[in-house]
Amino acid sequence: MKDYSIDTVDIALLDALQDDASLSWAALGQRCGVSAPTALRRVRRLQQLGLIERHTVVLRPERLAAWLGHGLTAIVEVALEHQGAEQLQAFEQRAVTERAVQQCYRVSAGPDFVLVVAVPDMAAYHALAQRLFTQAGNVRHVKAYFSVHRAKFDPRLPLPTAMVADV
Repeated sequence: MKDYSIDTVDIALLDALQDDASLSWAALGQRCGVSAPTALRRVRRLQQLGLIERHTVVLRPERLAAWLGHGLTAIVEVALEHQGAEQLQAFEQRAVTERAVQQCYRVSAGPDFVLVVAVPDMAAYHALAQRLFTQAGNVRHVKAYFSVHRAKFDPRLPLPTAMVADV
């Protein structure tokens, strides 16, 4: 349960930061209709509340491909042999510590987990599969889908546009 409140300015700040977290405090404040010191104070409060997990940069893999290669992105379904809380937690912990695992979801109705994995090549995927799916045990079934084209990637969380428009 939340023990804090946020208003339309906070929502506008969060939305603007999702667009461009490199904005100066002045530019962020201007975009959201507040002063630079107010923007700074509010963003720090939003961070303290845990609403902002981290600031990061979104890379364009197709632009980096000339230097790094195209790599492989796989969406992987994983079903465990035993689904007790301890076994689910153990697999999840192994998955989230793997650098190649970009996203890890526990899901219902179907597999136990869905992972989004990015690796340099098939050999790297095979090594990951050995570590994560074979060596540790308790994995009953793995089904991997390899991406041939990424049409959209947007890490933004949809925020109520009516609240953002009010600012």
